[in-house]
Amino acid sequence: MVLADPNRRAKATVDAIDALLDGTPPAKDPERVERGKLGGSKGGKLRAEKLSPERRSEIAKQAATARWRRSQT
Repeated sequence: MVLADPNRRAKATVDAIDALLDGTPPAKDPERVERGKLGGSKGGKLRAEKLSPERRSEIAKQAATARWRRSQT
């Protein structure tokens, strides 16, 4: 079946995906969820400890400049 109209093609795709998934998201593996929490919770702290105070200051200045530029447009 060839659908020339992109809207109809999109609807057909969504309907096909809904039929496959049955409308429910897949279950998450609890072990993987726990490992993800461990790595994400300590990543920023470890990076901050490794950076020198001067480098942290440079990064903060760059971020402030970027925010300031974005607010001016």
